[in-house]
Amino acid sequence: MLPARYRMTRSTEFGTTVSRGVRTVQPDLVVHTLRADNGAEDGPKIGLVVSKSVGSAVQRHRVARRLRHVARAVIDELDPSDRVVIRAMPSSRHAISARLEQELRSALRRSRPKSGARR
Repeated sequence: MLPARYRMTRSTEFGTTVSRGVRTVQPDLVVHTLRADNGAEDGPKIGLVVSKSVGSAVQRHRVARRLRHVARAVIDELDPSDRVVIRAMPSSRHAISARLEQELRSALRRSRPKSGARR
């Protein structure tokens, strides 16, 4: 379970993150990331979007539970001012948690600004 202090709850936060953030597409997820301008230090905020296109209510809730579990695993790697919206694609209902975690980590890594050449 994702602790309440890390959950994005306001629709304005979702809208701002999706419209102004960096979008990274993965096979089962679309991840929008935004570093807050106001220097908010209340911890990173993560929001989930699991639409009806993912499947029935049972399937959507299963995907949401998996995504909350995956988000909790990466919360320590985020900056306190980060805002992240994870949108589940229809194929996510067939994905296992390990694959979702791998895709989320990859999306977060790709969305970060490049700081020097590391190869």
